[in-house]
Amino acid sequence: MKAVRLHAYGQRPKVEEVAEPKITKPHDVIVRIGGAGLCRTDLHIVEGQWKDKSHVKLPYTLGHENAGWVHAIGSAVEHVAVGDTVIVHPLISCGFCRHCRAGDDMHCSHGAFPGIDVDGGFAEFLKTGARAVVKLNPKTRPQDVAALADAGLTAYHAVKKAIPLLYPGTHAVVIGGGGGLGHIGIQSLKALTAADVIVVDRSEAALDLAKKCGADHIVPANGGQVAKVKEITAGAGCETVIDFVGEGGAIGDGIAMLRRAGTYYVIGYGGMVNVPAIDMISQEINFVGNLVGTYNDLDELMTLTAQGRVALETRIYPLDAVNDAMDDLDHGKLHGRGIFVPAAT
Repeated sequence: MKAVRLHAYGQRPKVEEVAEPKITKPHDVIVRIGGAGLCRTDLHIVEGQWKDKSHVKLPYTLGHENAGWVHAIGSAVEHVAVGDTVIVHPLISCGFCRHCRAGDDMHCSHGAFPGIDVDGGFAEFLKTGARAVVKLNPKTRPQDVAALADAGLTAYHAVKKAIPLLYPGTHAVVIGGGGGLGHIGIQSLKALTAADVIVVDRSEAALDLAKKCGADHIVPANGGQVAKVKEITAGAGCETVIDFVGEGGAIGDGIAMLRRAGTYYVIGYGGMVNVPAIDMISQEINFVGNLVGTYNDLDELMTLTAQGRVALETRIYPLDAVNDAMDDLDHGKLHGRGIFVPAAT
């Protein structure tokens, strides 16, 4: 089969022929890929930022946002059948550790993360586990939902954490509203909370997309963004900041936008959170990290999608155009999410 393989950090991946994955365990599921989302994390992987975290052996196949059709199943798999349309939760989880028993799939003590530490879905076929596949309506096109498996799931998970703080009359700032995570975060906020949503982005096209997704206020990141947010919030600042950028000055701006006892949700990364402890104490600022989401989060997000309350903005690429897609993402030309669709589909 055709797959996008990373051979060395600092060098772009290559499209090459590799063997198809095989069923080896009772709970294995092999998915024929109908769509695989390109994430900024894929760029960070290529740059080597994940080298000391994933410890993956190169070469391997990238791609952690995957959807398609069940191609083969192990002997113990009962809830899906060959031919079913599915979206794939990012983690292959064991089901037995304390994290799994608590429903925190993404923290599984014995899990594997396709596209991060084992072969992923930038390919014609992906091997995953039975606990990872969510069955979808057969009319669903995998390419339309694939990026919800991580970008959408991560955004939704952060919004769910913020729900108790976002009662009527509150404000939520979204930093980075035009990316794959940001535009889903906006829609999730509008679907799940009563807060006014303020979107801050430096791209006019991203702000246009944010407005399309339901943002109540759009604020250009042109140097006056902190003052504008303060103006919208009558000088007090916002209750929550959901930061999908995490670099390039976004963190400092976001902290300055918070009101006292505000909460900052860190999703984007690349920068540093650097706050004097006395400021955290005197203003009672909270910082919350966010890693993908649970299986139930993904199932709930797919319900919102089926209801038409959340929709992905996508651009389709063939696998052979992987470097064109990465260039578009890296240079800010890709709004929404890039989706690879193997030619075989």
